[in-house]
Amino acid sequence: MPRPRSLTPTTLATAALVVLDRDGLAGLTMRAVAKEVGMSTMGLYRYVTDRAELERLVVDLVLSQVDTAPPDPAAPWTGRVAAMVRRLRGAAGAHPSVIPLIVVHRHRSERLLGWSETLVGILKEAGLDGPRRVVALRCLLAYVIGALQLDHLGPLAGPGTSVIADLPEFPLMAETAREARGVDAEAEFDGGLAAILRGMECDPGP
Repeated sequence: MPRPRSLTPTTLATAALVVLDRDGLAGLTMRAVAKEVGMSTMGLYRYVTDRAELERLVVDLVLSQVDTAPPDPAAPWTGRVAAMVRRLRGAAGAHPSVIPLIVVHRHRSERLLGWSETLVGILKEAGLDGPRRVVALRCLLAYVIGALQLDHLGPLAGPGTSVIADLPEFPLMAETAREARGVDAEAEFDGGLAAILRGMECDPGP
């Protein structure tokens, strides 16, 4: 099998991302990525020490699309927080199979740390300090990740909603599932985010 003279981290991450988008997280193996770049599996170890390093390269590539610059300072703080959250959702949502890797490797991603730094600055300006700021940051990150996972694995428009809508033994869930058919992914995400931000505005703190 012909072998490229050299691979850059970006080239290798791009190949791994192709495998992830095509085959899902379970399909991300050293062998699959080596095949994608046209070399032997052992040859790939010249560039990465193990799969964990490969995963970090993919996470860095995906998150490189996240804009970490502070939003318009004239906007309300809730609007700026929402803008930051949507930026992360846009980048991560384009490659849903990468989301579990973001959770695992988030502490090593300079871009995600930069995103978090900007977000924390906005929360601080809004008066959220100490434990409140910690919880707010974690809540927003968890919401983005959880919402993307739900939309990918169990969207409201998916078959699970139709099944629940026809269950007479759970009338309230059935009614809710029927209503869910009219809620698209954007309305679901924006509605949930708005509810979280309202809670942060109303929380008087300890």
